[in-house]
Amino acid sequence: MPEARIRRKTHYNAWVIARKVTQAIAFVLFFLAVVFSRQNGLPARLSDLTIRLSPLTMISHLLSSRTFLAGSALSLILLLSSLVFGRAWCGWLCPLGTILDVFQFSKIKNRKQPPENLRKLKFGLLIVILLSAIFGNLTLLIFDPLTIFVRSTSLTILPVMDKVIFAVEKLLIKIPFLAEPVFAFDAWIRPTIFPAASASIQYSFLVGFFFIAIILLNLVAERFWCRYLCPLGAMLGLPSRLALFQRRTKATCSECGLCAKNCPTDTIDPQQNYRSDPSECTMCMNCLQSCQKDSLSFSPKWRPAARQLYDPGKRVFLSSLGISIVSAALFSFNWIKGKTRSFLLRPPGVIDETAFLSTCIRCGVCIKGCPTQALQPDFSQSGLEGVWTPIVLPRNGFCDYGCNLCGQNCPVQAIPPLSLEEKRQTKIGYAYIDQNRCLAWGDHTNCIVCEEMCPLPQKAISLDKGQFMLPDGSQVEILLPVVDRETCIGCGNCENKCPVQGDAAIRVYTL
Repeated sequence: MPEARIRRKTHYNAWVIARKVTQAIAFVLFFLAVVFSRQNGLPARLSDLTIRLSPLTMISHLLSSRTFLAGSALSLILLLSSLVFGRAWCGWLCPLGTILDVFQFSKIKNRKQPPENLRKLKFGLLIVILLSAIFGNLTLLIFDPLTIFVRSTSLTILPVMDKVIFAVEKLLIKIPFLAEPVFAFDAWIRPTIFPAASASIQYSFLVGFFFIAIILLNLVAERFWCRYLCPLGAMLGLPSRLALFQRRTKATCSECGLCAKNCPTDTIDPQQNYRSDPSECTMCMNCLQSCQKDSLSFSPKWRPAARQLYDPGKRVFLSSLGISIVSAALFSFNWIKGKTRSFLLRPPGVIDETAFLSTCIRCGVCIKGCPTQALQPDFSQSGLEGVWTPIVLPRNGFCDYGCNLCGQNCPVQAIPPLSLEEKRQTKIGYAYIDQNRCLAWGDHTNCIVCEEMCPLPQKAISLDKGQFMLPDGSQVEILLPVVDRETCIGCGNCENKCPVQGDAAIRVYTL
């Protein structure tokens, strides 16, 4: 008997090991898909894979934009798979779930578990996201776990890694015999992995704070995010109630309580003969590992799960509907935008602001791929409805005349996938010269930087000659820059290179 028990325990341990190995492999693949994005030669479908796996993102995008992306069929497969394997995605493949398993803080003893009714939050958030999408608002997709992973990796984790590596390189390069290997290593990682210039992303600390807050919620309860907040988990949990493979308790259960103690989502109920809710079970197999009497099984059997007190009902739906209507109205107000609207520049090809906001999923892929760091996440210029959407900040970086990566990288085509020739003819905005700040116009000092930096074959900035009288009475001839707005595409190269301190003397305004 003891030998049989040892064999069973080894077998069950193998399931847990298989899950952890699968988690590790999946996480590495998801991470590499973000790191080696399309500008490094990765096929388009692979770089879009992470985002298009999310049924929450794809369904919300469909409801908001009224367009069905061919690649989004993959997310429907994931949704339908929950009818067979339940929420196995959450326990075996989700990259955010894997991170939460790493930072599980399991050594904290005697933690009081939050009330079961708190699980309603994730269902309410799911309904609000879908209803808001119907009203054309995708702002709340910032809570989708896959966009959280991609955005956090792109805008916070990779830039922090870049700065740490650069700091270490500066130290090591001072050691004579290490200088050459450091240069070789730096040449290998740039621009293959990190940008040639160290990334500078505005508001990246907010993205990082949001990501860290999700991890720190594990201090309250293990996998707090998955239990109470994750809208994708709620979406997968609904069909999981009919899953073919569910955790089932046999009559031989001794009610030792080990399975309930080791359940990361606390879904095993001692008051119900140690049964579990398949909509909350992530198929992690920890219970199999802890059971000493072979009293558990995940055998196939069609049987709907019993209804739970925290399941969404009419009250949750009506409350979510009200929140969706109010939030859609609040998000549409211009109470944050103000005068900065004049400089609200979107990526090339984005013309209709309303259509863009109803299509962009705030994933940050375009920002990560911008080689000049001209694209930055917004947090004020486009209001609450445009939080973490991409904007062009010419003073930070110009829109490269020979680059169309943002449109090619966008997994939902919120930024049109323009060819390079089309992109070169697409206007982002118009450049205007502030003659009071311009060195040539205001200080009568020869400066032709903006004209030199204009990348267009037919320069959008020309130089006129002007005669000015100096304080000593002498005359001076100055070359004065003049913008041809019919030719200008608003790439921002002139604004980026303007030598005037602070705001540039030449700025690109919204179309």
